Amino acid sequence: MIKSNYQEKRKRFYDTQSNFWADLYGEEYALYDIHFMEKTEIEQIRLASERIGHIFFKVCDLLREVPEETLLEMGFPKETLAFIRIKTHQAESVISRLDLISSEDGYKCIEINADTPTFIKELFRVNDEVCKDFAVANPNDGMEFHLRQAVRNSIFEGLEGREVMNPHIVFTAHEDNIEDRETVLYLQQLSGLPSKFTPLHQLQIQKGEGLYDEEGNRIDVLYRQTFPIENLITDEDEDGNPIGLWLLDLVESKKLVIINPPSSFLLQNKAVQSVIWGLHMEDHPFFTSEEHRWINTHFLPTYLEPDFFIESSIPFVKKPSFGREGDTVEIYNGHGHLEHANDERSYTKYVAVYQQYVESKTILFHSEKGVQSGQLLIGSFLLNGKPAAIGCRVGGKITNNLSYYLPLGEKGGS
Repeated sequence: MIKSNYQEKRKRFYDTQSNFWADLYGEEYALYDIHFMEKTEIEQIRLASERIGHIFFKVCDLLREVPEETLLEMGFPKETLAFIRIKTHQAESVISRLDLISSEDGYKCIEINADTPTFIKELFRVNDEVCKDFAVANPNDGMEFHLRQAVRNSIFEGLEGREVMNPHIVFTAHEDNIEDRETVLYLQQLSGLPSKFTPLHQLQIQKGEGLYDEEGNRIDVLYRQTFPIENLITDEDEDGNPIGLWLLDLVESKKLVIINPPSSFLLQNKAVQSVIWGLHMEDHPFFTSEEHRWINTHFLPTYLEPDFFIESSIPFVKKPSFGREGDTVEIYNGHGHLEHANDERSYTKYVAVYQQYVESKTILFHSEKGVQSGQLLIGSFLLNGKPAAIGCRVGGKITNNLSYYLPLGEKGGS
């Protein structure tokens, strides 16, 4: 089979990107194409992101004070209730990613991944290389430096007040998942700190004592960028010991620092958006009048029941309070009839969240399958709550792990 010009150029370029997953699951993932945005639009995304992040981070103070019953109703696992009240860092999440869609009223936030966001290397490193190859301006220019500072400072901050002279810092991920492993190795390399990588399956734990690497060295800081807390709490060893819960106990007893910090899991729950929207609909004084305007502009109506949408004939999305990559997501029309559903059903046990459905922008892009159309999703990173790198995914109505990474360039810049 003769390769197309696109395929040849794409292979030539991505062959130069070491330790990167240009293909995933045997399919094209990273496109050799550019989506252009005006500088003013890029600035609008960052302003919206800062305001959205401010709202999310602010509500954490309230959630740490509510009764346990409220947290359980929101779908937080009982085992995590003490854990999520812990405040180890000034920022609720060191690295978080907002998923935004463009609407007539501005950019709307459909969710935040505050606990274990990926899409990091793509936007902070690879996007710059693609823009250089296309000789266009990179809207994320200089953001990798800020990422480095955020990673380094989060480790230093986590160790404050602990008498550790030479902290043992370990970065971890599933060794057999290229995206997870290489994302974590990228952050480790970027940090420039004395540290090591130990795969998740090689970590060793002693109940109430500490976490250790494969050589038996006690770990002071565990950087677990891609290992979700909701998976951790179900982790058991060969003898059935709840080693995931033991690890949470180590964090609670200050025998281990983890990053992202515990508060990031507090924000990971999509039901948090129902709390924000509920306070907004009450015009609650917890938010200032300006913050209420931000919520009205950038958040979508979100509830724990679908009644409002069905009674108002408004299309809506049903998604699990904890879930990733579009898994278990369903789209309903204004009559409450199912129109689209993801084939993956891994998160059915979690409390469901219902959010107004807004159609995302459809764009054309080049791929190995030729020119395609797809729906655009904007990923916008926050570093300690401050706007950072932005980028694009394109795919179907429900963004999943087969959606493409589409590099982003600034229109008119070079």
